[in-house]
Amino acid sequence: MLKRQTAKYKKILLEKREDMVSEIKRIARENLKSQKEASGDLSGYSHHMADMASDSYDRELSLNIASEEQQVIYEIDEALKSIDEGKYGKCLTCNKKIPAKRLKAVPYAKHCIQCQSKEEKDKH
Repeated sequence: MLKRQTAKYKKILLEKREDMVSEIKRIARENLKSQKEASGDLSGYSHHMADMASDSYDRELSLNIASEEQQVIYEIDEALKSIDEGKYGKCLTCNKKIPAKRLKAVPYAKHCIQCQSKEEKDKH
């Protein structure tokens, strides 16, 4: 892959990483705030079991989203490392070039579409 192309993908990856880190921090702040509110004695705040269950569900959902975003950050970090090593844009399975269309959609892709599909089928 040309140096100009990898520089473009590196910029995209770094921006996406920054966005995801910001989102994880936002989720963490909101969860911390809701936990403090739930544990504090706020007059007029309902302590009904259904409200508590709903709050718990919302926190768990937010933490699952943050966990998934953290996984994408790891994949972005791996893609950035592969750029530095000169291996970016090659499928880890078949070693063929990953099409630009796929990298545009998923800049941290490790596999071409065919190998990714096969890997997903093998998991199920």
